[in-house]
Amino acid sequence: MYSVTKRIEFCYGHRLLDYDGMCRHPHGHNAVAEIEIEADALDARNMVADFGDIKRVVKGWVDREIDHRMILRHDDPLVKPLQALGEPVYLLDSNPTVERIAQLLFDVSRGQGLPVVRVTVWETPTSWATYAGR
Repeated sequence: MYSVTKRIEFCYGHRLLDYDGMCRHPHGHNAVAEIEIEADALDARNMVADFGDIKRVVKGWVDREIDHRMILRHDDPLVKPLQALGEPVYLLDSNPTVERIAQLLFDVSRGQGLPVVRVTVWETPTSWATYAGR
């Protein structure tokens, strides 16, 4: 089994509703996502996948959709005021935890045809979450 991993950096803000800790307040993170792809055999180029292709697909989506945006639960009271101010938001059906963001990146990667097996998102240098395929 071969695997390659591409690291992607992005910034985002969020807060957690129905949560009794500090993360209930709006705040931001400088995140690092690791996109891992596996293959039983190498392709004709002797690669699992081209790092440039992973970057184009995943980083392209991240840059368009979630980089420098507030990622919020769809019913967060901040959504409408931020939208009224023209601020960029990305909405989820659930709380935007780092676990949920890892799953989002996994689903987007798979949806774009990448054979991703695992996505890890580092929310801070000492805290991360991983979502692996089913």
